[in-house]
Amino acid sequence: MKKTAESGSASPASASVASASIDEKIKELGDWRGKTLAKVREIVLRADPEIVEEWKWAKPKSPGTPVWSHGGIVCTGETYKNVVKMTFARGAALPDPSGLFNSSLEGNVRRAIDIHEGETINEAALKNLIRVAVAANLEGKSKPKSRRGSAP
Repeated sequence: MKKTAESGSASPASASVASASIDEKIKELGDWRGKTLAKVREIVLRADPEIVEEWKWAKPKSPGTPVWSHGGIVCTGETYKNVVKMTFARGAALPDPSGLFNSSLEGNVRRAIDIHEGETINEAALKNLIRVAVAANLEGKSKPKSRRGSAP
């Protein structure tokens, strides 16, 4: 059972709505992008059993985006005409020894991985990157916030 980010506890309704939305997106694509998004999802879920599936940013002109979170957003799974994009919310702060990041490299916070039709995903490196992103999220939550301007 997946957890919801809002409560931190199991909520079958929220998790099933998000999972169903992701299932529907994969089915609706019906091409290499759907297969790639399904593969990415499988890797993310295997990398961290506590990851939370969410469906965010739905608007009238946009159906929404698959999001995977643990201690904060880990990554998103966006699909475009020629690419499936995994955007890591704090990617600029993450080590990437395998060189997976190949998009949004100029930003100060996010980094992305663009996966094109026919490309093979380095599963071991991606799992490691996901685990490092989760660890960074959890580390950020455990640090006490500094209080500016307060005297000792």
